[in-house]
Amino acid sequence: MGQLTSHSYDRSGLEQAMVHIGVGNFHRSHQATYIDDLLGLGATDWAYWGVGLLPRDQLMRDALAAQDFRYALLRYSDDAAPTAHVVSSILGMDLAQQDPSAVMARLTSPRTRLVSLTVTEGGYNLSDTTGEFDSDAADIKADLDPAAPPKTVFRWLAESLSRRRAAGTAPYTVVSCDNLPGNGQAARRSVTAFADLLEPGLGQWIGANVAFPNSMVDRITPATSDDDRRLMAEEFGWADRWPVPAEPFRQWVLEDSFPSGRPALERAGVQLTSDVTPYEDIKLRLLNGAHQAIGHFGLLLGDRYVSQTAARPEMIDLLLAYFAEAQLTLTEVPGIDLPDYCDTLLKRFSNSHIRDTNSRLAEDASARIPKFVLPVVFDRLATGGAAPVASGIVAAWAHRLELGPEVGGPAYDRLADRLSNLARCDDLALLSEAAIFGDLAAQPGFTQPYLNTLRSLRSVGADRTVRALNHPASLGGA
Repeated sequence: MGQLTSHSYDRSGLEQAMVHIGVGNFHRSHQATYIDDLLGLGATDWAYWGVGLLPRDQLMRDALAAQDFRYALLRYSDDAAPTAHVVSSILGMDLAQQDPSAVMARLTSPRTRLVSLTVTEGGYNLSDTTGEFDSDAADIKADLDPAAPPKTVFRWLAESLSRRRAAGTAPYTVVSCDNLPGNGQAARRSVTAFADLLEPGLGQWIGANVAFPNSMVDRITPATSDDDRRLMAEEFGWADRWPVPAEPFRQWVLEDSFPSGRPALERAGVQLTSDVTPYEDIKLRLLNGAHQAIGHFGLLLGDRYVSQTAARPEMIDLLLAYFAEAQLTLTEVPGIDLPDYCDTLLKRFSNSHIRDTNSRLAEDASARIPKFVLPVVFDRLATGGAAPVASGIVAAWAHRLELGPEVGGPAYDRLADRLSNLARCDDLALLSEAAIFGDLAAQPGFTQPYLNTLRSLRSVGADRTVRALNHPASLGGA
């Protein structure tokens, strides 16, 4: 039987100084594990309390509550047996819909000095092309009713910060841990825009007094399966209701801007820096961009798992071609060798013990494609270059939209119905969605390789198209 490890700190003496909104598998495999390691080194004044804003969060809260909010991190690698470590850094969790007063008490408590977020790439209500906050969204309008309890993350943050200001309590720092460029800046834009709608002058005060450091986070973390639960019970002797599977690799690069104080995260391996942008661009364009290629082409190829698709020789060639394009848009960062980084990504993607699914990678593509793949296209076109592989990835998503959810099973997307209708109209109708594509519909440097790939997928299928896309000139007559 495998050994179940844990850090031997006394939870009863810990101070809950952090709140995390959006407790899911990624938070539990990433931020919570760094804090767990830090507590294991003797820190006592920084522990997490979770907040769930959505009805489905009750499943997570109930599973964790039944085991005192401890859970196992299952680390899978291709060259060693799985290991399991008990994470104890989350002390509890409140549900906003069940007990809004408890959530507000956490957010307004002087003990809370840092609030972190994982609310998905599309959770910031910002236009991908203009960066503007959508004040006309139905949930935003509903949340501006002062008599109604808060629903959105923007209302919770804005109202709690307003109450802290009124009480003379110092504001907390807000740390976005979502995969989007300038995530701290995005959080600032969203919260301040909503705050000004809620209370005149509040947004300006938040902008001047609340820190929103940028961060880059990385750890491949699939959904928990019954196999993970079975392994925990049979191999490690613990019937964990919701263990979290993950790869051994993890990375967190964080802008060091914490006027209300912060944990000594560098002791746990977090890289503190004055500028996250170069690290962020590398990760989002290479790892997350490649994930879009794997997810959409993988589903078209009939593969369920990421490791299946990533191990195909033709997909390895396609990913290398995409990496070559994307690297032309990146700034070199001291200590990061980009070819070596890409080689490491290929190994991580092909880890057969990480049962990550292509459907998970393909979720919410209308939010992910503009943040991970289109920046490569825009930057290449701006310098007179081309991005045929990146354009082909967008075409694979478009082809999935026109075929419908039966291709690989449904993958959630907030705009799926409207975009599917556009994708079925004519070859360029999807590109008219300017909030996603900007002016790309008018740029032949994008539309030509996009159309070549789209028409090839329709006529000869995914397998032959992927092979041809490794040599983009061969798609010209497809």
